[in-house]
Amino acid sequence: MLTLQSASDAVVIVDVLSFSTAVDIAVSNGASVLPYRWKDGSARSFAIEKDAILADGRSTGGKYTLSPASLRTIPRGTALVLPSPNGSTLALSAMGVPVYTACLRNARAVAKRAATHGPRIAVIPAGEQWHDSSLRPCLEDLIGAGAVLEALNGRLSPEAEMAAATFTHFHRDLRGTLSRCRSGKELIGRGFELDVALAAEHAVSPVSPVLVQERFIDLAAAVSP
Repeated sequence: MLTLQSASDAVVIVDVLSFSTAVDIAVSNGASVLPYRWKDGSARSFAIEKDAILADGRSTGGKYTLSPASLRTIPRGTALVLPSPNGSTLALSAMGVPVYTACLRNARAVAKRAATHGPRIAVIPAGEQWHDSSLRPCLEDLIGAGAVLEALNGRLSPEAEMAAATFTHFHRDLRGTLSRCRSGKELIGRGFELDVALAAEHAVSPVSPVLVQERFIDLAAAVSP
C-alpha cells in the first residue's frame, strides 16, 4: 500500500461486497461515511465525538449496517461511522494522496474523477479475509477494479490489464457471477441476496466518494451550488 501511494496521483480502493457499495449508496443519498477499524472498541466513542451514527453489526438487524440494502433510505446529512475489515482498513492506511472508494455501481464516475489528479492511478482490490483474518483474494474485487481500469485512459500495467480483462469477461452477467462467487454465496446464505444484487449493478451511480477530513463524501456534489 505504501509503495503504491508514493508512486500514485490518486488511490482507488475497491471492496465490492460490501464496503464500497455501502459507501456509494450512503453518499448517493447525501450522507457521509467515516471509515473505522474493524472490531475496535473505541468506535462508539469516535462516533459520539464526530456527532455520527455507528453502524450496527450486519447480522444484528440494526437500522444501518455494512449491508448496502440497509442504507438505501439513510437521510441526507447523516454521518455514519462504518467499520469494515478490508475497505475501511485500507482507506485509513492511505495518506498523502486523494483516496477514493469504488464499486461496480460508480466505477465510471470514480475513474473520471480520479483521473483529474494525474495519470498515475492505483486501483486496489481490497479482498476478503479467511477465518484466521489472513487475506483472501476474491473475484468480485478484481472485477470491480477492472471496471474502474476499463474506464481509465492511458497505459495499464500487466496486472491492471488482467483486472480489466476479468471485468470484460464477466460484465455481461455480473449478478450471476457475484451470486456464484464464494463471497456472494456466503452473503446469500446469510440472507443478504439483495446486497449482492445491488453490488452487481454497473455504472448506475454518478457519485465518486473521496476521503475528505476523515469521511467519504461526493466532492462534486459538495461544491455544487
